[in-house]
Amino acid sequence: MAQEGWKPAPLPTPCILGIDLGTTSVKAVLVEETSKGPAVVASCTKVMQANVQANDAHLRENEQDVHKIIAALNNCLVTFSPASVQRVRSIGVSGQMHGVMFWEIGKGCKWTKSGGRWTFQPDKVSCLITWQDGRCSQEFLSSLPLPQSHLSVASGYGCATIFWFLKNRPDFLKPYSAAGTIQDYVVAMLCGQEKPQMSVQNATSWGYFSTISKSWNTDILSAAGFPVDLLPEVVESGALAGETCLSWHRIPKGRKVGIALGDFQCSVYSCMTEHSDAVLNISTSAQLTITMPPEFQPVESPRPNSPLAYFPYFDNQYLAVAASLNGGNVMATFVNMLVEWMAELGLQVSESDLYRPMIQAALAKTDTRLHISPTIFGERHAPTDLASVTGIAASELSLGHVVRALCRGVIQNLHSMLSSESLKEAGAERIVASGSGLCRNEVMRQELEKAFALPVVYGKVADAALGVASLLLKRK
Repeated sequence: MAQEGWKPAPLPTPCILGIDLGTTSVKAVLVEETSKGPAVVASCTKVMQANVQANDAHLRENEQDVHKIIAALNNCLVTFSPASVQRVRSIGVSGQMHGVMFWEIGKGCKWTKSGGRWTFQPDKVSCLITWQDGRCSQEFLSSLPLPQSHLSVASGYGCATIFWFLKNRPDFLKPYSAAGTIQDYVVAMLCGQEKPQMSVQNATSWGYFSTISKSWNTDILSAAGFPVDLLPEVVESGALAGETCLSWHRIPKGRKVGIALGDFQCSVYSCMTEHSDAVLNISTSAQLTITMPPEFQPVESPRPNSPLAYFPYFDNQYLAVAASLNGGNVMATFVNMLVEWMAELGLQVSESDLYRPMIQAALAKTDTRLHISPTIFGERHAPTDLASVTGIAASELSLGHVVRALCRGVIQNLHSMLSSESLKEAGAERIVASGSGLCRNEVMRQELEKAFALPVVYGKVADAALGVASLLLKRK
């Protein structure tokens, strides 16, 4: 006979596992729904030393070891308690856009079980050729067929990289029968997919993809001898890819897995509270974006000289994006240059030793006539316009003047790509700003607030892992 007043114990609140496979680190979060919105149950970030030494420095190759990326992911997930991962209802994966890796269908990984925990290790795979890869010169890119797309093709884009291998190292492609971004690969392995799927977001980032028809430019590619069989099937961003084929890290088998998404869109989703928010993130690179009206459709004709790109977002909307290749990496390069100069002078200091005094020196200089154009990495719309310094006067050569001018240059470069006037015309009412390049640099924040005639709000962290989890939580 049941005890009077007995109530069954409440079921554990389900949660979403969000994963972001970044350029320098891997992050995993467990997120649950609360009355106040999504809340992080557990979080882990692992820095990965995955960069592969270039075979030819002149080619500006940039590759990463997929084995090390997956090892970092596994190291994140083992930190979560068994009780927590049992609550996982679905898994979302985002990652670095544009890049490409290859694998052999059916042999892309090996699953092993230890202590009740299934994990997979990459097997017949290539390295990841990242978005930072520079092997496709302007001369090479100009030799490629014109895409039927609103976006131009740049070095580091998946289709451009495949064209490069096809024309320069065709034997490299022969062992492989599938290709995708690193996040597409992880989703394919989790779901046991024979043929990978790709979201509209990731497909657009590869080039030669029409966001109007939502299809690859197969006729154009085939006519150029491109191996179209390598291209994944494309599905809507936010759709489900399948279910987990094994109890990965003790997450029950059969849990839903979302189609892999772009880290940029997921980062924006994590911190854009209102459609009238412009979102700025300055970390390794820098991005400033605003949502376009629902009726907006880009013209399917590349504008290679335009500083603005239109990235597919969610629910058939687009983001207008000023995606600069020059952000926190400019400051990092400057600090590294100082360290190397001092080493040549016989003085040994670390980058961390220099950063704080460098910022303090710039804070003491509220203005400078020194002008630095900081585009040492070029820009996709102007790859040959590299950095320059003008207005050099003997009175403006202190460290403080140089750092102030450098920070101003990073912000002014962004403003030249997407001005405060353009943001206002698109309906922006404020800028939500985040990223390590801003959080650690008060000078950069000062210059941001001077340049843009809009209120700036800090504190909302752009977090792709949280964004992809929040999206799945909302869509259930």
